[in-house]
Amino acid sequence: MKFDTPATTNPIDQLKAVGQPIHRIDGPLKTTGKAVYAYEWHDHGTRYAYGYIVGSPIAKGRIRSIDATAAKSAPGVIAVVTSDGTGELKKGKYNTAKLFGGTEIQHYHQAIAVVVAESFEQARAAAALVKIDYAEEKGVFDLAAAKDTAVKPKEGEPDSAAGDFDAAFDTAAVKFDQTYTTPDQSHAMMEPHASIAAWNGDELTVWTSSQMVDWWRTDLATTLGIDKEKVHIMSPFIGGGFGCKLFLRADAVLAALGAREAKRPVKVALPRPFLMNNTTHRPATIQRIRIGAGRDGKITAIAHESWSGDLPGGGVEVAVQQTRLLYAGANRMTAMRLATLDLPEGNAMRAPGEAPGMMALEIAIDEMAERLDLDPVGFRILNDTQVDPENPERPFSHRDLVGCLRTGAERFGWEGRIRQPASRREGNWLIGMGVAAAFRNNLVVASGARVRLDREGIVTVETDMTDIGTGSYTIIAQTAAEMLGVPIDKVAVSLGDSRFPVSSGSGGQFGGNSSTAGVYAACVKLREAVAQKLGFNNADNLVFADGEVRSGDRRMPLSQAAGDEGLVAEDRIEFGKLTETHQQSTFGAHFVEVAVDVATGETRVRRMLAVCAAGRILNPITARSQVIGAMTMGVGAALSEELVVDKERGFFVNHDLASYEVPVNADIPHQEVIFLDETDPMSSPMKAKGIAELGLCGVAAAVANAIYNATGIRVRDYPITLDKLVDRLPDVA
Repeated sequence: MKFDTPATTNPIDQLKAVGQPIHRIDGPLKTTGKAVYAYEWHDHGTRYAYGYIVGSPIAKGRIRSIDATAAKSAPGVIAVVTSDGTGELKKGKYNTAKLFGGTEIQHYHQAIAVVVAESFEQARAAAALVKIDYAEEKGVFDLAAAKDTAVKPKEGEPDSAAGDFDAAFDTAAVKFDQTYTTPDQSHAMMEPHASIAAWNGDELTVWTSSQMVDWWRTDLATTLGIDKEKVHIMSPFIGGGFGCKLFLRADAVLAALGAREAKRPVKVALPRPFLMNNTTHRPATIQRIRIGAGRDGKITAIAHESWSGDLPGGGVEVAVQQTRLLYAGANRMTAMRLATLDLPEGNAMRAPGEAPGMMALEIAIDEMAERLDLDPVGFRILNDTQVDPENPERPFSHRDLVGCLRTGAERFGWEGRIRQPASRREGNWLIGMGVAAAFRNNLVVASGARVRLDREGIVTVETDMTDIGTGSYTIIAQTAAEMLGVPIDKVAVSLGDSRFPVSSGSGGQFGGNSSTAGVYAACVKLREAVAQKLGFNNADNLVFADGEVRSGDRRMPLSQAAGDEGLVAEDRIEFGKLTETHQQSTFGAHFVEVAVDVATGETRVRRMLAVCAAGRILNPITARSQVIGAMTMGVGAALSEELVVDKERGFFVNHDLASYEVPVNADIPHQEVIFLDETDPMSSPMKAKGIAELGLCGVAAAVANAIYNATGIRVRDYPITLDKLVDRLPDVA
């Protein structure tokens, strides 16, 4: 199905299943421990071996020699796989560094061997016996020091401009110019990267934790040098990802190599320290923002420049993209520059680009509002735009940022905020309120599905779409139930299997909208097949409801169309040029109240509110879960999360959950989420948009702005830890 004209009235608009607060259909499996995750897969009678990865203790250099003699002789050891045995392996399309093979060391904890043994403990003990001689080289690990060497990336659109920024900024009545920094951050999800690999002749099956099944299948085949058709990936349940499981990782590659050498199925899970240094992270940024405005508060000039770093061949953190679209202003400039660093790979982490970009932009907007003596909410509303500011001929498909700000201000009690910083105190606590806009582009990706109908009236949906805790199982079931007029308990959903049609996968907050649109397309095909089987002339005029097919006075059971053989339909949604003619984005507003201890600088978040405008909400329960999870991540970004770089040896020092501090239950207060009632017919037949990453964008800035309102201290370097506040707090009276 080609989606190239705006959606009109369709069966989804009935909202009998779609849009309803249906609890997760996979919830009972997860709460009872019956959901099988990658490392837990077990076939009775199968003897699994265990692999333990050896990671490089240097960040840059070469391997002179590897001696695995002692490891091979250790108790329980079945095989030791090193780059000496495999030689140079190819690199997948989506990997920056090689996952295994070769003598070059590109980053700390790069995998250089895997020891396979009868037990995990035996494999771990033997891994310590592998002796490696390295030729270490000097690396570059400090973004600030490397900033002046950064270059314009060759790919993408690193720069943009409209009007004459320099002239407009020079003549602006009120000017603002500040620099902000955001640190390296880790995904730190619950489930580590884990895989089980088994060979059957030259065919490989991998049970793994992957957000994008087809990407992994393709890149694993490339890396191993085998036919893609010989690779079977299964990833039905995933314990979190946030982007670090978008791309093939070393656990899958080394499980496959270890299983081939051991001639047995092999389990490999990355230890927690490897998640920080062996996989990917959100890169640090340095961002300069300049804003010029008239005395009336209208922005006349805005510029956003950002610097980030990555390994050779890597990409820039696109931290300026929201600034190209969020606020009005005729004269504009954005630019991104990329430095070469020898740190582990920087790549996608929840809301790549907008998350760190909004951390800077939305403080800058607050600072500019203060210079203009304007309320921060009012300043944002004053500079709203309904068209792409860089291309005014291109309107937004649907944009209600103003509605989000006004609704949030009213619900949160913004009128009670005292504008003068450090003016509200409760005992030892200074109290402040902050706001930030939320913005994330709406992406759409082609997505396929297969739908089966059996003689019992059961509808089964098959697609390689994944569920990383987002509720994919449930919203896909709701879509099929709506389209075919059956109760939700008559729908079975099978996900995460590479034998199924290729879906959008989970990432970029495109998964929910795109994958359900793919199911919609397959269901349209099945409706046509049902109409033909039952002798109805036109599927478009049929009503599918209550397990029946109806046309006028004629009605027949849906199951009758299946017969003994059943009916099967398959299709995919492909998106046309609507994303080119109209800018598709999601919007929101975050409001936060904090309390800061007047003596210690301890910050406690007391209240949080998110108001989101993101098209049709497919399931308000699962959507709310995504937003409050994102809000929690935003608190971490504001107050605690930072991968600390050893700038001499080139690795992330705090590579575990004891020292990489994420928010816990005690850190998070009541969170309220409001979804504006809207649809976007230009996005998909579902008229929905993404929500999972919008809930993060702007949260950290709202916290920072609240801290400023509480204390009068403006912090521009994240995270906002005690040391950045304690010596600047108001005198204790």
